[in-house]
Amino acid sequence: MIQDKIKTVVELKRIREQLRKDKKKVVFTNGVFDILHRGHVEYLEKARQMGDVLMLGLNSDESVKKIKGPYRPIMPQDDRASVLAALESVNYICLFDEETPENLIAQLLPDVLVKGGDYQLHQIVGRKVVEAYGGIVVTIPLTPGKSTTDVIGKIAYLIKNGIVDK
Repeated sequence: MIQDKIKTVVELKRIREQLRKDKKKVVFTNGVFDILHRGHVEYLEKARQMGDVLMLGLNSDESVKKIKGPYRPIMPQDDRASVLAALESVNYICLFDEETPENLIAQLLPDVLVKGGDYQLHQIVGRKVVEAYGGIVVTIPLTPGKSTTDVIGKIAYLIKNGIVDK
């Protein structure tokens, strides 16, 4: 079941402890993943290839509003989580309310922390915690021309020019 992949932080910590005992390499990434598109899918597939299990921290609606403003996210958290859970590359998802996943990362201590290539290593939240634990932090190049901002811009253009109805 898709919903079986969506966990609380307590459940995910328990899973992480077992994976550590089983000597499985855990990869962690996070984000909003609003209006899922090809760039997201390719990014998550590449992240998953870096280990045995991919855990994803998903910004809650409350968190997204703090970061991106009152009109985001476009898709509510339950929808975003369900769509992401349907991807084969994603093993587990955990929603978080904070503006950053630092607390979640500190609790899970992944072996690999991954972010998109729009971040420089020194900008990645949780980097110091992961490296201090012995993990690594990497970036993955983004798929050119594929972003939620681009999708929203195209929709706005179509509406503004009367090509599609509101």
